[in-house]
Amino acid sequence: MCCLFMILALIGPRAAAFVWWLADPARWQLAFDSWVLPLLGFVFMPWLTLAYVLVAPGGINGFDWVVLLMAFVVDIAMYSGSAARGRQAMGTDS
Repeated sequence: MCCLFMILALIGPRAAAFVWWLADPARWQLAFDSWVLPLLGFVFMPWLTLAYVLVAPGGINGFDWVVLLMAFVVDIAMYSGSAARGRQAMGTDS
């Protein structure tokens, strides 16, 4: 069950970004000038990329920064949580 949750957590935001890009490429072009940053975001920070596409076309101000910060924290938590589980599985964590 834990592995299934981890797979969904890693693939879910990337699948959502891909479908959103297919459905509304104009919004992605408004948010990003080139294809490099969305690709890097897709690979390394998918939640932050999704949040940025959500808030960037109207300009980032006020509560938008909170949304971006929360997405950043979720991305970091995904990576740190999987690292902690890996250490426990190896038996190196006390």
